[in-house]
Amino acid sequence: MEIKITSSAFEEGALIPAKYTCDGEDISPPLQWEAVPEGTQSIALVSDDPDAPVGTWVHWVLYNLPAEAGELPEAIPADETLPSGARQGTSDFGRIGYGGPCPPSGTHRYFFKIYALDTDLDLPTGADKRELLEAMQGHILGEGRLMGKYARK
Repeated sequence: MEIKITSSAFEEGALIPAKYTCDGEDISPPLQWEAVPEGTQSIALVSDDPDAPVGTWVHWVLYNLPAEAGELPEAIPADETLPSGARQGTSDFGRIGYGGPCPPSGTHRYFFKIYALDTDLDLPTGADKRELLEAMQGHILGEGRLMGKYARK
């Protein structure tokens, strides 16, 4: 089942404002989603860049968001556990929380992928994308994605 994910900061396929990148405040953009399938127990989110020269670069891993959340405000703090109980994983920057677009050259695509899960995941804080994807196997009820682009000036 498809989940519609949007951002008030940028449209699908458009440029991500510098505020949300290493050239700006490097804060997470606001995200909203709707049409979460019935039976959803938690939400997971992965943001990555498939155009990175070293292969896909992971910018954000977040899981165990409450099913009823419906949105993430901008500037989620880099805390291991959020007040909602959601946990943040480790990005390819080697730290917990969001790390914004920072391409070495050219225009890169950044995907924000959301997953509706039929369970809360038994993962400690700091899990990486591989660990999250492994834990989600067999539990995905629906998913959606939003893509923005960025090039450094």
